[in-house]
Amino acid sequence: MSEGIRRHLSLNNVILFFSAVLLSWLLYYFYTGAGGPQELASRLIPVAIILQVLFMYREDYFYKWLPPRVNDIIILAYIGIALFAFWHFWWEFEEIAIYRQGSYTQQDFICGLLMFLLVMELSRLAHPALFWINLVLVFYTLYGYLSPFDFFWHPGTSFYRIVTSSTVEMSTGIYGIYGQIALTVIAAFLLLAAAARGFGAQSAMINVMRRLAGRSRQMVPQTAVLGSLAVGTISGSGSANAVVVGSITIPLMKRYGVPGTFAAAVETAASMGGLLMPPLMGIGAFLMSEFLGVPYWDVVARGFALAVVYYVSLALAVYLLCARLLPRDEIVSPPVVTYDQVKTSIFFVSVLFLIFLMGYAGIGELLAALYTAAFMFAALMLNFLYFKYVLKDAEVASETLLGNIRLSIETHGDMTSYLTLLLATLGIMIGLFTVTGFINRMGATLLDLGAWNIVAMIAMAYIFGWLVGAGLPPTATYIIGAVIIVQPLAALGVNPWVAHFFVFLISVWGELSPPTSLTAAISARIAEASFMRTMWEALKICLPITLMTFAIFTRSNMVVTTGWLQFSDTVLVMIGTCGFAFAMFGRFFRNRPADVGLRLTTAAVSLFVLFSPSDGWAMAAAPLAAILVIAGIVRHHDIAPPATLAVSAEGSDTSGDLATLAAEAKRDIG
Repeated sequence: MSEGIRRHLSLNNVILFFSAVLLSWLLYYFYTGAGGPQELASRLIPVAIILQVLFMYREDYFYKWLPPRVNDIIILAYIGIALFAFWHFWWEFEEIAIYRQGSYTQQDFICGLLMFLLVMELSRLAHPALFWINLVLVFYTLYGYLSPFDFFWHPGTSFYRIVTSSTVEMSTGIYGIYGQIALTVIAAFLLLAAAARGFGAQSAMINVMRRLAGRSRQMVPQTAVLGSLAVGTISGSGSANAVVVGSITIPLMKRYGVPGTFAAAVETAASMGGLLMPPLMGIGAFLMSEFLGVPYWDVVARGFALAVVYYVSLALAVYLLCARLLPRDEIVSPPVVTYDQVKTSIFFVSVLFLIFLMGYAGIGELLAALYTAAFMFAALMLNFLYFKYVLKDAEVASETLLGNIRLSIETHGDMTSYLTLLLATLGIMIGLFTVTGFINRMGATLLDLGAWNIVAMIAMAYIFGWLVGAGLPPTATYIIGAVIIVQPLAALGVNPWVAHFFVFLISVWGELSPPTSLTAAISARIAEASFMRTMWEALKICLPITLMTFAIFTRSNMVVTTGWLQFSDTVLVMIGTCGFAFAMFGRFFRNRPADVGLRLTTAAVSLFVLFSPSDGWAMAAAPLAAILVIAGIVRHHDIAPPATLAVSAEGSDTSGDLATLAAEAKRDIG
């Protein structure tokens, strides 16, 4: 009996239980909206914290310097704290949320203190950069009156105020708006990613994209671009894209002679698009809809323009580099089994169904995500049953229905609990920023700078955002930028859509800045390449597209509105970024002076299309830029060195010519 109980109470089964509890509660809320997001957060944030503790503990001991039994006891204590918080808010929610605001009981404070310390400790283990920033902010909040600099001086506050503002006040901190967003709209869209992963739709898509990339060796890296584009529709994360797509595409590229560093850089750049690709853009997009007070679909409709420009420009840059680094010989495209083709079709039909529900039918994002997830899950399950039991396909022989369902449930629990912990940690940070008045002082400084010169203010805001992004993940960068940068820009007449997308793009590019580019680190690890070289190469590949961050100020219809005005500005920005990409990576002539002269001309015309204050002049110059790009692509293909590589049976490079070609290409680009 005891052995049976022990078996059923295994860590994996406990994780499944709490994941199922979280999922069931969320599904009910998505359909009914009962209680509202604040009450939902008070109930489920402790459950999400328990799940994250369990998932982290399944990977490794929290404290390796302690005996295993002590680790077990500590984990039980952490779970006990979360359960105590669940019980306390279950019985006292109405009193805390309405009647005891500003005058909390001792039990309220103890509950808040325990949750505050628990989230801080988990953030130390999972997000150390955010932990140290929050720790510094705690001391700054307590002792700001000791600052010798007027800009940072404030009268200080009590530790009691720090704890209550971060927990039981529920307007900021752990239970504030960021935690609520994690458990509502973000968790709803994660249902799609969970269903897709549970039935292997993500790997199936990558196999299909490998086939679509073509039969030329020069087109093999486009597999990373297409695969990341497809997976990015439901990942909303650069690092997740790198793990899912890079584990397949990077070895594939290396097998066909692509240098490891370049393969990792291409995957890094392609994976970054997961933060831009609708309908599941990065977490910042969900936060943007909350900041602007608009439906999430309004953000998605504008996000498509950014994603199109990004991936078209990236595909061109990768092609231009590969045409000079790789030979033109044909390769045999791997076959794609029917089971993978059907799963891929179900996935893209589901994405179109989601777009139809939000964009045409006008259904809210929670219900739209719920209906789409139900449709995708049912279709993938029926597809699995048909191939396994009717066709008896060998491809699904090793899979089980319950195993796939379990993986879907646990995947949703893992992603939701991880993001809930992240956003709860960021809620503490923003709450402390607010208490100290730092946000108002920084905003006033930017406003004073903008009153002198708005271009200088935009440059200063970009540098500030870039520096923040160098140490923090994209979500944290966006939140800090949104609360500090957006209001001064809006006060100077910049459209709020432009201001928010400016900050959003800064947060995306911040993921490429050292030393915290998780996407580059993952890609470099898979490729067994240098992290810094991978990040540097990815930055160069993405440089032309980075111009889009500033182009939205002049071609503002790209993000301000939808329809034909948005379409025309999107085309102009795409022509401009593609033209600049060709100027950097392409080649018109073998004669160097003539080639450099025409590439500089292309760059100048492209920059004019992007940044001319006159829409008319930009439209007049766009055809010239487009002609230069098209003619350049044709010329580039004709004059690119027809290299030949001796390739082993496994497809790996054995000639050593790629290093020479890469060096030559770098000299030409320079």
